[in-house]
Amino acid sequence: MSETKLYIVPTPIGNLDDMTLRAVKVLNQVEVILAEDTRTSGKLLKHFNIKTPMQSHHMHNEHKVVDSLIKRLQAGTVMALITDAGTPAISDPGFLLTRACVENKIKIECLPGATAFVPALVNSGLPNDKFVFEGFLPPKKGRQSRLIVLAQEPRTMIFYESPHKLVKTLSQFVEYFGAERKISASRELTKLYEETLRGTLKEV
Repeated sequence: MSETKLYIVPTPIGNLDDMTLRAVKVLNQVEVILAEDTRTSGKLLKHFNIKTPMQSHHMHNEHKVVDSLIKRLQAGTVMALITDAGTPAISDPGFLLTRACVENKIKIECLPGATAFVPALVNSGLPNDKFVFEGFLPPKKGRQSRLIVLAQEPRTMIFYESPHKLVKTLSQFVEYFGAERKISASRELTKLYEETLRGTLKEV
């Protein structure tokens, strides 16, 4: 492997056939895989016969383990960072470690690969020459003030939302963005029951 110490490795968002050959190669060659959920990632690694040991690295322990991981990286340990699905650090754990690597001049390499919002955006039919990625909105505290600011945003906006909160969030969008604003809502991307609904907020 090169002088890279930390590899950021995207994993499929649903369809295992989207795993790249390079991702499999890197995960086989590194010494440790940092995984958001070792049970979920364990199934992926088993499918591709990857036997590299894993270590848990998620939003609840990320801030606690960064310093120790940096010391190990500085000592020469080569690691890969993965999440349950998609690209690490995009609405997922990874930002704190990546930032710490940059600050400590530890070489990082991010592999290209699956990210849920890209196919959703391209498939939406909405303007994609300029867009704003918001990810998950803040919880109750700060949510209203953020929506007030975004109500003035003319570009296509991209949000992530969990299925059980989607209806409530869409009703808030109607309130702040107006019922006639166009929307595209995608679910189960790359899976058997992939679905995209398009129309105005009132229609969807």
